[in-house]
Formats: sequence, structure tokens, C-alpha cells
Amino acid sequence: MSIKKYDYLIVGAGLFGSVFAHEMTKRNKKCLVIDKRDHLGGNVFCEEKEGINIHKYGAHIFHTNDHEIWKYVNQFATFNNYINSPVSLSKGKLYNLPFNMNTFYQLWGTKTPKEAKAVIDSQIKKYGTTSPQNLEEQALSLVGKDIYETLIKEYTEKQWGKKATDLPAFIIKRLPVRYTYNNNYFNDRYQGIPEGGYNTIINGLLRGIETKTKVDFFANRAALERVANQIVYTGKIDEFFEYTYGKLEYRSLRFEHELHDIENYQGNAVVNYNDVQYQFTRILEHKHFEFGKQSKTIITKEYPETWDQGKEAYYPINNPKNQEIYKKYKEASHTVKHVIFGGRLAEYRYYDMHQIIASSLKKVKEISKMQ
Repeated sequence: MSIKKYDYLIVGAGLFGSVFAHEMTKRNKKCLVIDKRDHLGGNVFCEEKEGINIHKYGAHIFHTNDHEIWKYVNQFATFNNYINSPVSLSKGKLYNLPFNMNTFYQLWGTKTPKEAKAVIDSQIKKYGTTSPQNLEEQALSLVGKDIYETLIKEYTEKQWGKKATDLPAFIIKRLPVRYTYNNNYFNDRYQGIPEGGYNTIINGLLRGIETKTKVDFFANRAALERVANQIVYTGKIDEFFEYTYGKLEYRSLRFEHELHDIENYQGNAVVNYNDVQYQFTRILEHKHFEFGKQSKTIITKEYPETWDQGKEAYYPINNPKNQEIYKKYKEASHTVKHVIFGGRLAEYRYYDMHQIIASSLKKVKEISKMQ
């Protein structure tokens, strides 16, 4: 039996693959990391222009309650104290997110939690239902009519490309309602943006590890499968199994980046555009993620799109039909002993960054125990 060049071929240089490669290299395993894009880092990749780190694939704000994960990422970068405090433009007015006492004052002029709660409770009683059948009914039952129609309905319909009455209720199991004047979008203890962008973390994870970009695993699958004892696969699971059980569905995104010869475009890193008259759902102004003072600014308009094979898959559509298909692929994955499946595409689920890191570390520990 011939000795293979690598212990692990890692398909995909995003967070899952990069953490896995880093940890296995520390355990004296030889890894090769490949990615079909022309850069490392997957969706957390930042492109530097005009001294500004652009979140090329949408806003990435690191946040976690897990002290061990926070310690882990701080090995590779220094995090600033950025707090995510988006605002939403609706019907010509700006509202604070998440829904809090500032939002309620902007909507109704209420000044105390008791006043705001009374308005919300009365609207839930009037418009809600005990057994919501769709997203609209679910939202009305959670926050009432005003918040739903002002800050949820049109944004959500743009995001998913369907009427709220045609979307399943489970998409919003809960909606955060805070009776405090706190604009911090996340409740997590740790939060920030790595100084110098996320490439700092990826470069730290992959330092000293062999990497190749612009390599499509499926274009040269047979040869690539022969170079390593095991494969770590982070791509679409249905593609790996050649769509044997059907194609899984996703929502995609399109990003339009604009350079403006002004210092400050919108005064905030994230502004949601709720109204359907705007095709994009939000505008990012990247310099505000790192408190930049550059003379120019770069913004990104984010357009949700119907996904097809030529587009990037961002959000799994976790309806019953797709879950049934995924279940078959998951069962098939257990039969392929030389392949490890990990990450949002291979597991067909939405992950935050800290969850992906934790998942990869857990997988490394499981494998290491068996060796």
C-alpha cells in the first residue's frame, strides 16, 4: 500500500477548515488546504482598499459567550471594542435595533417599560394567535402589529423572496424585545472585530501549512482524493454525493461595493433598509467596524437573491422538504469513512463564527481520541 503525501486534504479554507488544519498540524499531521476561490478565509475574507478592510461577503461581527473560544481567537488577533448597533430605515424614519426602549419611543413616544409593554401586549392580544401558521402570524403573536409592519414584514419578504404569509412560522421562533435603552444587538459577553480584519486570524491559523487557491475539488476529484489518507470536506454535501437524493436549496446574496470620496456615508456600520422600494436589505459602511478615519469610505449594498448553481450558497432553506433530503445525505455521510464533513454547507445549517470554530475543535478532539 502506497504512503500518501498528506494526512488530511481539507476542502475549503473557511473557518472550519482553517481551524481543523491548524489543530491537526499542531498534532504533527500533514495537511493540504485547497479552496476554489482565489483567496483563503471563505466568507470571512476581507479585501483591503483605501486602507479599509472590506467584509467582502457581508458583515461579520465576532461574538460569543464561550470564554474558551474567545481565548482561542485572541491567539491570532487583537480585537477592538466594536459593538453592533444597527439602525433600520422604514418609511423615512430611523429606528434602533434590536427592539428596545429607544425603538418603542421612536414608534409610540413611550418613555417607560410599563408603557411600552402595555402597547405590545394589547397588540399581541388583538392581532396574535395561539397557533401561528405562517411567519406573519408568528410575528404578530410575538411583537404585535406596529413592530411587525414597520420593521419586520418588508425586510423579511425581501430577504426570503416570498410573502410573509407564505413563509413558515419557525423562521422566527422568537424576537428579542428589550425593555431597556440598550442598542447592543448581541447579548454575548465577548464581541468585537479583529484589528486588521479577519485575514489576520486566517493567516495565523494557516501559517506554515500548505495551501492552494483556485483549486476546484470536483474538477480533479479522483486525483485529489488520492493525495491524503482522509478528506475534510466543507462544501455542499449534496454536491459531494452528486445530487443522488436531489438538490438542497439556499438563499444567495449579491454584494455591490461602492467607493465614495467622502469621509462618512451613513454614520453607522450597518443600516437596514426595511422598505420594499429598496431592492437591497442593508448598507454596510466598513470603516466603522474598525473606527476608521480615512478620507474616503467604502459601502456595500446587500441584495438577497434566489440561489442557483452559479451563485454562492449562503442560507440553507430549512423547510421540511429540504430537511428530508438532507437527512438522506447525512446518513450517506456515515458510510464514507475516509471523509469528515463539517461547516455550514456540509452540515446544511446556519452557523455563527464562534459555533463553527467550536464545531471544528470538537471534531479534532473526537478524531484525536480515536487515534
